[in-house]
Amino acid sequence: MNLTGALKKSTGLMSWKSTGKLQQTISRHVEVTGNGLHSGKESTVRIWPEKAGIGRYFDVLNSKYKIPAFIDFAQANSVLCTTLHHNNINNSEEKINIRTVEHLLSALEATGVDNCRIQIFNNHAADSDSDSDFEVPILDGSARGWVEAIKNASLTVAVDSCGNSCEKLAPFLNQSVWLQKNDSFLVAFPSAQVCITYGIDFPQVPVIGHQWFSVAPFDDSSYSKEIAASRTFCIYEEVERMREMGLIKGGSVDNAMVCSASKGWLNPPLRFSDEPCRHKILDLVGDFSLLARLGNQGLPVAHIVAYKGGHALHADFVRRLNETFTCQELNLPSTDQKKCGHDL
Repeated sequence: MNLTGALKKSTGLMSWKSTGKLQQTISRHVEVTGNGLHSGKESTVRIWPEKAGIGRYFDVLNSKYKIPAFIDFAQANSVLCTTLHHNNINNSEEKINIRTVEHLLSALEATGVDNCRIQIFNNHAADSDSDSDFEVPILDGSARGWVEAIKNASLTVAVDSCGNSCEKLAPFLNQSVWLQKNDSFLVAFPSAQVCITYGIDFPQVPVIGHQWFSVAPFDDSSYSKEIAASRTFCIYEEVERMREMGLIKGGSVDNAMVCSASKGWLNPPLRFSDEPCRHKILDLVGDFSLLARLGNQGLPVAHIVAYKGGHALHADFVRRLNETFTCQELNLPSTDQKKCGHDL
């Protein structure tokens, strides 16, 4: 299939079309170290340039496992974060988990790092080849640190193993898609540009209450100015219960906004008056990036509207979109239509 034919191919809910851009990668590697929100343990992430057509993937345990940042590898029902996992088919008891990937992937998707290798190392005392649980550093609870690291390194056009650049595609919706769970819903409408609208409702916490925020159009600039700096948040009265569940061991007022139902924000000031709602968009971009493959865009070109959503709802919606196409349909040649192999 040549490139023109592939661009015209419809897959029911979506059609993959050119963005008018070439796939990119990071110009040089960057390194970031910090503690995990849930594990409380220190890890280091290194982001390396990668060839066009490869996409984004995690590299762990000295390249023993390479886990694509793709929805097929997302753990179902991961609590309070998005987790990628890998089950060793030769040893079903050996499982690799990489938790809290959403902020990093959000920054990579929004800034246009289409292809990269993401190494992650545990720095704590238990670190060894048998240590199979990893967590991406939470930093200050937002994606700002990742965006700054990426922009300091700068981007460059990615080329494949034959030295050719590749046109970047994006999924365009052909019809509306919706998903509802109880009083939460997520719907996407066909649109000429990416727009994201998010609503949250915390009636038990008056200072948060009912909020809506929209980004239209959504692009690198609007993300950097309006979304990237928004931090994760939690309700103070729920902290002890979450810690009893083995969560937020690394949580603090330095990496999350903490709000009490009776006393309001415990660590002001907020960066935006509606920062919690904006952070939900940050999470959604990271979760929707899991639709990306072969260096193409993950975020659908659509008007996406979410209400009272979370990582599980986001992931289920992406799974529904992913059911509409196969890997073969996106196995495209480079821009001059020479075929090169892409091995992960």
